[in-house]
Amino acid sequence: MNLWEIFRQTFSALYAHKMRSFLTMFGIVWGITSVILLVGFGRGFNADQKKHMKTLGTDLAIIWGGRTSAQAGGYAAGRDIQLTYDDVLALQQECTKLRAISPEIRKSVNEVSQYNQAARPVRGVWPIYQTFRSLDIENGRLMTDQDERDAQRVVILGFKAYQQLFPGKPALGEQLLMNGIPYEVIGVLAKKNQNSSYGSGQDDGQLFVPYSSMARDFPPLFKGTFPGWLNNIVVVVDDPEYHKEAVQQVYTVLGRRHHFDATDKDALFIWDTMNGAKLVQRIFDVMTGFFACVALTTLCLGGIGVMNIMLVSVSERTREIGVRKALGARNIDILRQFFAEAAIITWISGGAGLALGAGMILLLNSVPKPDFMPTPILTLWALTASVLTLGLITMTAGMYPAKRAASLTPIECLRQD
Repeated sequence: MNLWEIFRQTFSALYAHKMRSFLTMFGIVWGITSVILLVGFGRGFNADQKKHMKTLGTDLAIIWGGRTSAQAGGYAAGRDIQLTYDDVLALQQECTKLRAISPEIRKSVNEVSQYNQAARPVRGVWPIYQTFRSLDIENGRLMTDQDERDAQRVVILGFKAYQQLFPGKPALGEQLLMNGIPYEVIGVLAKKNQNSSYGSGQDDGQLFVPYSSMARDFPPLFKGTFPGWLNNIVVVVDDPEYHKEAVQQVYTVLGRRHHFDATDKDALFIWDTMNGAKLVQRIFDVMTGFFACVALTTLCLGGIGVMNIMLVSVSERTREIGVRKALGARNIDILRQFFAEAAIITWISGGAGLALGAGMILLLNSVPKPDFMPTPILTLWALTASVLTLGLITMTAGMYPAKRAASLTPIECLRQD
């Protein structure tokens, strides 16, 4: 029997049992589509998470003073470590594995514009902070080194802060009273889809001023503060491969300055964004793998459906098999016919599933979506896994019924009613 005849008989059998054939093929179609979609969404979640984490910054470490847990240099354990501006200068000079550094003071102040008022937090930072914290300007300009050196009274508004203080009005060049002190608005930040931050909230709701201006006009006024006191220090690692060594340099320099052991991890609290990124990566890799396993299981169940319909087909066509064998058909001819039929059903369904899954991903990428919904990614890995699983299903779901049909004897077949 040639290939065309096999195709013709296969489609005749499918058409004769349309509902049964549709449900069987739908199992394969949905299984392939599930693999592509679930893996695509898993990868999409991962990519979106990385994108959102970059809004905080890349290769960052945020350093707070902690409390010593061990005695060192004649000093008792349990001392609070308070970071100072001089610590920043020391880290800048001695830590060779750091690329950039900035002090930070945070404080909520009263802001009054000619249109509205607010009490939003203000951050005093060095200008370089704007680059590694991904502060993208939408209107105006960023702070400069000249602003820092001259302690200029200039301010940059986060997107939400701008909407509250200057609702629908131009802000650039306008005066903003901050605790009664006039500051000039020089820039407005672009809106951020930010899912992590530290201190006083996300960047959209903040105001940013030069550190020197903040230290002069809005110094911390609570118990235990002193000139040069900082909320925290933000550093950027020069080379991610030497990230641990860079953090250890920080402990060594600050340990010498504040008289604690460099191995005392409780003396400083460090939010290491690189370690956080690795943890998130592992979580989403596991999630994607789980999605893939669920989808492949669904696809395998579709393969069981193909095997079932082929076994039913062998049972229904027993007399046909007996007649063909009585007329000289060999076992290999019968096996080839039924195996080819199973392969045709599987691969037509699989092709439809691949087209449907890829089409749905392309469609989702081309239409607007809410912020919480990730953009699915069509991956070569998902397509390869789908094709390999289809091949496995073809071998298992097609070979067993085909062997069973080939093993029947003409007499046994012709006895059937």
